[in-house]
Amino acid sequence: AVYESVKHVCRGSVGDTKWMHGVHLGAACVGEVVSCVIRVPTEVIKQRAQASATKESSYRILLRTCQEEGVRGLFRGYTTTVLREIPFSLLQYPLWEAGKVMWSNRQGGPVSGLQSACCGAVAGAISSGLTTPFDVAKTRIMLAPRGSTEAGANLPTILSIVYKERGVSGLFAGVVPRVCWISIGGFVYFGVYESVKNLVWQQWR
Repeated sequence: AVYESVKHVCRGSVGDTKWMHGVHLGAACVGEVVSCVIRVPTEVIKQRAQASATKESSYRILLRTCQEEGVRGLFRGYTTTVLREIPFSLLQYPLWEAGKVMWSNRQGGPVSGLQSACCGAVAGAISSGLTTPFDVAKTRIMLAPRGSTEAGANLPTILSIVYKERGVSGLFAGVVPRVCWISIGGFVYFGVYESVKNLVWQQWR
């Protein structure tokens, strides 16, 4: 919603010109910064629940995090997550838009929901693969023990630690499941999004 809103506002200023690529980049960045406000606390609780050796519920983990670290604890890794999501979105959204334009030009008409889904899957696969090191760093920060060096470290520091420990393979740990999962997610998300957008457009034009 944020992405499309920003794109719509900016399009009114620049029109369908060569600047639209910049509009896509800017809209993607704004969308990710806003979405991370909701996404990061959810990620913190989810990952701590998955890493917990006990059968503690997500609700109990939420309460314990707030009691021990305050609300700030729910946003641990926010900056790192944003620094991961912005490069991801700077790749994914423009690649998706470019894929749709190429497909649309080739067939001489707007893309369907299925075609948009295919573009989204490819864009997601490329973007997720290239940004895996940022995801590794984000996970290390979120799961680090309270008060540890890693808990308060910045992105370059964590990347350096991972590289020294495990080399390049460590920076790309989990790349295959990440690419597969985000490709499937991109297929579903962009396919449904394009189908609904086309439906609404047909109803209101």
